[in-house]
Amino acid sequence: MVVNKLQTLLDEYSLSHQSATNKLIHWICVPLIFFSVVGFLYGIKLPMDVYHGVRLNVAVIGLALVILYYISLSRTIWVGMLLFSLVCLFACYEIRVNGLPLAIVCGVIFIVAWIGQFYGHHIEGKRPSFLKDLQFLLIGPAWLMSFVYKKLGIAY
Repeated sequence: MVVNKLQTLLDEYSLSHQSATNKLIHWICVPLIFFSVVGFLYGIKLPMDVYHGVRLNVAVIGLALVILYYISLSRTIWVGMLLFSLVCLFACYEIRVNGLPLAIVCGVIFIVAWIGQFYGHHIEGKRPSFLKDLQFLLIGPAWLMSFVYKKLGIAY
């Protein structure tokens, strides 16, 4: 029997995410943390235009690497993560275009979302998975995406 590495990681991640309250908090905070990290990296511009004066930024390169990681784990989950990543990039673009300070917006989101995450784990009574293995920082978003895929009837 072939062992699906992604499913193994999702199962292990699930062990510290059993409480309904903790799960709900994760549905809110994990995407916000992902977005805020994208936002921090979006603010680091590189000396290269990609399209009509739009500068390449570290977020694009970082997300390309993250998507490669998801591709290595699953033949399909990466598509959902790519779509979510594009939404994050678009939101960063809109925040910047509308003159809001992206770093401050992302900083507030990051701090509040991590407080929520640790509160959820306090309720759960279990330590966050990433304290055991940093890879779980990327498994959290995939864990949520796996529920979306199940709801849509898409194999991952």
